[in-house]
Amino acid sequence: MQVGSPSHALIPPVTSLSLCPMSATMLHASLSSLHCSSASPSPSPPRLSSPSLYPSSPSSARPTCLRSRHVLSFSVPAKTHLRAKSKSMGLKVNCSAGEPLKVMISGAPASGKGTQCELIVKKFGLVHISTGDLLRAEVSAGTEIGNKAKEFMNAGKLVPDEIVTAMVTARLSLPDAQEKGWLLDGYPRSYAQAQSLEERKIRPDIYIVLEVPDEILIDRCVGRRLDPLTGKIYHIKNFPPETEEIKARLVTRPDDTEEKVKSRLEIYKQNAQAILSTYLSVMNKIDGNRPKDVVFGEVDSLLSRVQKDKAKTTKLGNPVSGISLPSNQATKKEGKWRGIPTRLNNIPHSREIRTYFYDDVLQATQRAIYDGKTRLKVEINIPELNPEMDVYRIGTLTELVRVIALSFADDGKRVKVCVQGSMGEGALAGMPLQLAGTRKILEFMDWGDDGALGTFIQIGSIGAKEVDEQDDIFILVAPQNAVGNCIIDDLRGMTESAGMRPVILINPRLKDLPGSSGIMQTMGRDKRLEYAASFENCYFFRLLYYAGTQYPIMGALRMSYPYPYQLYKRVDQPSRKEEYILLATFDGRPSIDEVNDAFLGKPRNQVKSTSGIWGFLSSILQ
Repeated sequence: MQVGSPSHALIPPVTSLSLCPMSATMLHASLSSLHCSSASPSPSPPRLSSPSLYPSSPSSARPTCLRSRHVLSFSVPAKTHLRAKSKSMGLKVNCSAGEPLKVMISGAPASGKGTQCELIVKKFGLVHISTGDLLRAEVSAGTEIGNKAKEFMNAGKLVPDEIVTAMVTARLSLPDAQEKGWLLDGYPRSYAQAQSLEERKIRPDIYIVLEVPDEILIDRCVGRRLDPLTGKIYHIKNFPPETEEIKARLVTRPDDTEEKVKSRLEIYKQNAQAILSTYLSVMNKIDGNRPKDVVFGEVDSLLSRVQKDKAKTTKLGNPVSGISLPSNQATKKEGKWRGIPTRLNNIPHSREIRTYFYDDVLQATQRAIYDGKTRLKVEINIPELNPEMDVYRIGTLTELVRVIALSFADDGKRVKVCVQGSMGEGALAGMPLQLAGTRKILEFMDWGDDGALGTFIQIGSIGAKEVDEQDDIFILVAPQNAVGNCIIDDLRGMTESAGMRPVILINPRLKDLPGSSGIMQTMGRDKRLEYAASFENCYFFRLLYYAGTQYPIMGALRMSYPYPYQLYKRVDQPSRKEEYILLATFDGRPSIDEVNDAFLGKPRNQVKSTSGIWGFLSSILQ
């Protein structure tokens, strides 16, 4: 039987799992959900105000931030119409007795995945779901979906993704999986399958990957023997049969030859790499080359921590544990977006322009968090927020952070705003110049007259020790590496301690920086970059210029979660006016060539060189 890849050409018999075949009608049913009105948190959040950090301006032009517990609105000149609402979204919270665990587990053939699944089900009571078991149940019951799958299998073909995904989705929607939680075993196996689940809002709390060296896996497979009478699996060295009678009837499975095992391992690695980007933010790798009890001890610890975090956030009404926006809310908000503001090279930016971007970032961040995202980053590169330009203003960055923090504090969340401290020792001790004095600025900023700072908002540093039990959301201000020093370890420790609680990076700079010793460039660089990539963009905005210049502005690239990347071209209009015209949209962040092709009006995927005047993005989008 083949499901998703040739590596699963033969599926061992089921010995302990009972499954209910599903009708074709069930396969088209949407996931059920229980909702109730969100209870007010205790204590009640204060009514917060967000005055300006900048010097006063004439009253006719200076906007005043008017806040209530439910609405954040900026009083601005009549032509701006800027408004951000944080509580009037009609939020709903899942009101099951306790949020059930949602677990995915992956591992190469003979990695011990089956054993760990049995232990997980026994300890946590999750519903074990395997596509092989599901297909066998459907085929055996002669259901419509089973007959369709059987046609492909009899022809020696892979069962199409849409059939398998529909089957998995239907199984996950059954009451036992909804109430007890689920353990999805070895699925998805491809990027298309993973994205199909993402589109259906099916996402795990944790993605466990069992890692075992290839030579150990090959030995485990080649040494396996099957008892055709009982279906029990033995190993000639590690788990020999109990009697000579059993030993005499053992057989080698057809796919347990060394050649086939190596082929299956390669296919597994390709599949695992394909879905890595989808689940990187919730992925936990575990060394599977240890006794099963030791491996399960680590698995148990991880799942218990996730379960504890879910219980805590359910009690607090945190977005990651069931709160969701109404289905039309995000679309409605984006539909009111009025386009990119003009004159962005005029420095300092007007209060209206700053407020516009604060509002734009806030809405995208809210949508992502209320959609269950927990590892997020905001990248906004207007001149006042671009540290490479001499007009960079730390006050603009801290104002943006304050708007986001106060918004979630309005919803009763306890927010920790974090700025990294000094790194390194001796001659290498210090911190990035961009962040010098930032913590003091945050501490002395005006956070309103209602006591938000110190109650619902705390100022801290970056590291595992900074994570307190009462914290709900963490906002990290421009975390970045310094010459010879790396912030990644502290950042990783903090996110691991935060568990399911959202961590938002504002304008991170996590690439390695040159160091005279070369240490940062050679030790663990791949792991650092992999971790940095685990944060998902909820907002991205960057102005585009000709190569080596900062004038004139050629266009802009914008992404606001959950919408695609949008590429705009700036066009001069009569009377010294300008506007931004949409050129193209992209599902993912576009490459340099794709952006240049859009500006030149060339069709997608046409090969071209980025040399010459249109190579102006050669360093911008790296």
